[in-house]
Amino acid sequence: MYICLCKSVTDSQIREAVANGGKSFGQVRKELNLASQCGKCGIIAREIFNESLQNQVDNEQLFYAVS
Repeated sequence: MYICLCKSVTDSQIREAVANGGKSFGQVRKELNLASQCGKCGIIAREIFNESLQNQVDNEQLFYAVS
């Protein structure tokens, strides 16, 4: 789904940027040129970023086997 109509950025691109190491919204915003024209996409883009980052953290292995 298109999140930023001005720059043709989709939710998949935001999720992919997080999966590729985007750790801050500013970094992802700069990489994808999000919210740089009219700014109306900023709120939903940040929500998708936060959701993607949280999913990534939830999927990380937070334990290890003790030998």
